[in-house]
Amino acid sequence: FAAQRHVLTYMEDAVSQLLENREDISQYGIARFFTEYFNSVRQGTHILFREFSFVQATPHNRASFLRTFWRCFRTVGKNGGKYSNLLTAQEYHCLLQLLCPDFPIELTQKAARIVLMDDAVDCLMSFSDFLFAFQIQFYYSEFLESVAAIYQDLLAGKNPNTVIVPTSSSGQHRQRQPPSDCNPLDGVEASLFYQCLESLCDRSKYSCPPSALVKEVLSTAQRLTFYGFLLALAKDQGINRALGALPDKGDLFLDPAMDQELEKLVAQVSGLSISAPTSSSGDTANFPVRNSPRINSPWKPLHHRQKMDAESEGSNEETDSSEN
Repeated sequence: FAAQRHVLTYMEDAVSQLLENREDISQYGIARFFTEYFNSVRQGTHILFREFSFVQATPHNRASFLRTFWRCFRTVGKNGGKYSNLLTAQEYHCLLQLLCPDFPIELTQKAARIVLMDDAVDCLMSFSDFLFAFQIQFYYSEFLESVAAIYQDLLAGKNPNTVIVPTSSSGQHRQRQPPSDCNPLDGVEASLFYQCLESLCDRSKYSCPPSALVKEVLSTAQRLTFYGFLLALAKDQGINRALGALPDKGDLFLDPAMDQELEKLVAQVSGLSISAPTSSSGDTANFPVRNSPRINSPWKPLHHRQKMDAESEGSNEETDSSEN
């Protein structure tokens, strides 16, 4: 159970955070730190502003990142006019970097190629199209690298006798090579392709889509191309439900819990912006003080605070110099 849930990964990260921030943590206790840390893991907020190596370290981290990306930027597709919700791959990558500063551009480009069927990656894409393609590419990254190798072997007339499972480090940097056959538009035979993928799913130690759902996707055509297969995975709602990070496409722009929190924040800001009326005696009327809800944020690594302190010191120096 501990290995399946990657408990050791979180324990090591918690201890690392504890050692890096022990001076601050000593003020309120180690027990409280561990409580807040694992509450953030349970809620899925622990991946915010963390390095990519940690964001992709476990399936739970990847699902949490997908869910957070959707909740933060779903209004990109919800609001605006006809073309206002269309962005390029580079623009989507900028949104990803707001949550994970060192998120690799390669994964964003690969997700864009799924939507655009390997066409130019600088074309505009809707938020929903990119999100579901990005989900497949990011969550099943290692699986897709092996699928690409199998597809190229089949397209070249080879029989892939061995299943090559890439490591997470190699999967994130290696560029996906397009098939080199003289006529790649015909694709490969779907039934043979599934036999290889079924073996891959059985032997792979990384996350794979349920083989029954993969079979269902491949059963709709006799032959298919690599990017046609990836697009079918991205559009399949059964695979989306099995992964469990995002809602169905019809509910993609609905998030009642988040909307309720936003309404509360807007109401609070509106209340603060209204000047308090005065009484007949000229004194300010006494109104009950409304306590704003406290929102727990995930523990931030020490280097973030050091960076903020450095910026603060720099701004003070500028102020001093201006006064002189």
